[in-house]
Amino acid sequence: MNVFRTALLLAAMTALFMGVGYLVGGQGGMVVAFLVAAAMNLFSYWNADKMVLRMHGAVEVDAATAPRYHAIVRELAARAGLPMPRVYLIDNPQPNAFATGRNPENAAVAATTGLLDMLTPDEVAGVMAHELAHVKNRDTLTMTITATIAGAISMLANFGLFFGGSRDERNPLGFVGVLVAVIVAPFAAMLVQMAISRTREYAADRLGAEISGRPDALASALSKIAGGAAHIPNMTAEANPATAHLFIINPLSGERMDNLFSTHPATENRIRALMDYARSAGLSAGPAYGGGAPGAAPRGPWGGREDGGSAPGRGGRRGPWG
Repeated sequence: MNVFRTALLLAAMTALFMGVGYLVGGQGGMVVAFLVAAAMNLFSYWNADKMVLRMHGAVEVDAATAPRYHAIVRELAARAGLPMPRVYLIDNPQPNAFATGRNPENAAVAATTGLLDMLTPDEVAGVMAHELAHVKNRDTLTMTITATIAGAISMLANFGLFFGGSRDERNPLGFVGVLVAVIVAPFAAMLVQMAISRTREYAADRLGAEISGRPDALASALSKIAGGAAHIPNMTAEANPATAHLFIINPLSGERMDNLFSTHPATENRIRALMDYARSAGLSAGPAYGGGAPGAAPRGPWGGREDGGSAPGRGGRRGPWG
């Protein structure tokens, strides 16, 4: 089903890309758009994950540079029966995270410094389990390629606005066609993204809760992330809105309603579904993730104290990178 869904999405996005090419440049533009789309699909399959990670300034970390965060991902991957993904950190104050990669063997997960700063270890585990659920469901290929092609459709439409519009036998619609491409094409690309994104998030929430065993922690994390995203801008995401659907919570400002035009279901609906699942499965809050000695101060996802304290003689809190 995932293979069929991916193929259907790629076909829809390719057809839309060709349609924009026709509106901008007539039949010649459609042929060029088809060739570009075919090349882009092939390139995206192998490289889109790297492009998205680079776009958001993600830096790969390991057990030495982010021990707690890396250990959480490693344990959850083992629980999910997945190969260990590459682990990335994004220096961004907005709490958020996403997964990418063409298959579980080539997957990567990324979290922002804001997420590691704001969430408890249990909540970080819930978020990472959600992202690994996307990997297990093979959503990451669909998500990444969709982001790449949607961005290309917007760029092509904007290109047509400045360089197209002459009405001749190659482009009988002239400026009207270009105007339709500029207005309709990005909107249509967004709707194609929504068609899969919303139900995919509910499925990843459910499977993520099964992987972590703590639907309550994931629900708490979603509430905190949504609150943080509403008040802390993510300028990289604002500049690249085609990647918004990759994140666990929409990173863009002004996107909070559970309607046809939202990339994510409403957070309160996701929390309600998680708590319904917790009750039906008989799950309750367990011990803090990763344990620790009785009476010990809670530890952050990278091994530091969660209360912001530091060892005697040291100043300030250590970051997730060491």
